[in-house]
Amino acid sequence: MAKGSCLCNALQFEIAGPIQAIGNCHCSMCRKTHGAPYSTYAQIERDHLKVLAGEANLNRFSSSDPVTRSFCATCGSNFSFEFEGVPQAIWIAVGLLEDDPSLRPQHHMFTGSKASWHDITDDLPQHETYPPLPGE
Repeated sequence: MAKGSCLCNALQFEIAGPIQAIGNCHCSMCRKTHGAPYSTYAQIERDHLKVLAGEANLNRFSSSDPVTRSFCATCGSNFSFEFEGVPQAIWIAVGLLEDDPSLRPQHHMFTGSKASWHDITDDLPQHETYPPLPGE
């Protein structure tokens, strides 16, 4: 079980099940949301996420037709990414975890729109858009 919180600690949560995958996303929306060259999210089963405190403090934003993002209304910490095409899953910003997630990033996605000033220097697989979901 992994626990996490936002910067101001208003949002506290735990993941009561295995993390299925971790990926680095280079799309322009993730870059702008995180203020970084890419974001790192952990994919989990939605039923495994337990918000312990601060659910009312979460703001949601539809960044594109199939995607909704959430963040702490107080400190702005990015929390989750939800994709309508996979309703049983939710992606949690790995930077919020206080425990070792036990997995490491497994791929880079949306490398076709990565920041021109950032070079990917590791050997992880790179996907122009979405990678295959775990189990596909």
